[in-house]
Amino acid sequence: MKGLNLCIDIDGTITEAYDWIPRVNDYFNTNIKPKDVTVYEIHRVLGVDRAAYELFYALYGEALHQEARIRKGAKKVLSNLYRQHQIHFVTAREERMKNVTYLWFSHHKISMDSLTLLGSHNKVGTAKDLSCDIFIEDRYENAIQLADSGFEVLLMDCHYNKGPLPSDITRVTNWFEIEDIIKNRAEKQINDFRIA
Repeated sequence: MKGLNLCIDIDGTITEAYDWIPRVNDYFNTNIKPKDVTVYEIHRVLGVDRAAYELFYALYGEALHQEARIRKGAKKVLSNLYRQHQIHFVTAREERMKNVTYLWFSHHKISMDSLTLLGSHNKVGTAKDLSCDIFIEDRYENAIQLADSGFEVLLMDCHYNKGPLPSDITRVTNWFEIEDIIKNRAEKQINDFRIA
């Protein structure tokens, strides 16, 4: 039996958070830079209505997901974690992005126990179903919602997720830091089990 049940978001968490910017700038004739992305909703960053962004995403969403670079260290750390823990990717991507998502994981040779495409940002129910021990996320609102529901969350630091954090959320800056936290958590769980 593997150790912890790890639930992991995809976009901005294992992928680079700002790879969509060049395509968006080209399409909307804007000059957005990563530091300008101070909110999660891209249409608000651009100053366009949601429908205009949704049209862009309908045209280019698959390309954006296919082109996304993997965050530094993510592949190595995920490979290490998969040897000892359950890896469940939980994303707000819609079901229509399933093929491009699997292709991306295959291309990067990332193993997993499951992939859930929710089509919404409400991840609490899935986290409960998967008996999640730690949820790794980049969206501030998701992290707060998960923590409020009793989950430990590692929040990947981005310009768009600043804000006060409760004790159940730890802000992290890279995948090596995530690996250390999970290793310590797993060791603590083993020691607690031995004591009990």
